Amino acid sequence: MRIRIVDAFTDRPFAGNPAGVLLLDDVFPDDDWLQNVAMEVNHAETAFAHRLPEGGDADWALRWFTPVAEVAMCGHATLATAHVLHITGAHEGPVRFATRSGVLIATPAEDGSITLDFPTAPLTPVEIPAGVAEALGAEPVAAFDTGPNVGDLLVELADEKTVLGLSPDHRALGAYSSRGIIATARAADPALGYDYVSRCFFPNVGIDEDPVTGSAHTALAPHWSPRLGRDDLTGLQASRRTGLVRTTLRGERTLLTGRAVTVIEGELRA
Repeated sequence: MRIRIVDAFTDRPFAGNPAGVLLLDDVFPDDDWLQNVAMEVNHAETAFAHRLPEGGDADWALRWFTPVAEVAMCGHATLATAHVLHITGAHEGPVRFATRSGVLIATPAEDGSITLDFPTAPLTPVEIPAGVAEALGAEPVAAFDTGPNVGDLLVELADEKTVLGLSPDHRALGAYSSRGIIATARAADPALGYDYVSRCFFPNVGIDEDPVTGSAHTALAPHWSPRLGRDDLTGLQASRRTGLVRTTLRGERTLLTGRAVTVIEGELRA
């Protein structure tokens, strides 16, 4: 079968977040095989999808695996999968994915971008956990639980410079949530084309720092939109690769818009 590596939330190769994408001919193989392929690909996520019968609530079934675990939600690998379906002609127009997080819709636009319709993360303010400042390397000004689908602790920091300068103890960060930590701050200069910055550290699923995280933006959008007074925002995830995610808050749903580029296509022989 064909396997592709797609850089998501970017319009150029070697940026954004790479994901493996496999379109399967039939139902999902056993979980051990899926996990082994994801371990071999060794990117933040590998997406596996197969077509569903016509007339149902969804068009394709979709699952995501990191090198060490299956995850409940992944934005960049969903964007990558929709990109592959679109450029190969395997599916035209909006595509509905049946996932562990419900039905997720990806809609391609004429300009080449793709918009994902995801559930908004329910943010709950929490006490800043003892020790998190030491593990992160900076003192948070606020902390929030992001609910079961995202599974992170979101922490707001004083400013963009602090977020960019983080050098955390990744092992220590794993104690504070099921997946990891989202660190964020308001953009220092919105004239540069983004409204807020973030970095994401996910040691509990084998990812010290995720390059660009769509699912995290379902929590970042409801955090920043009320503070900035706009439903439509752009977030910069300031990893080494960097990427931009346009977010639109619509109550219980958040729209995530970005682009994707296929960088590798080959044959899986195992």
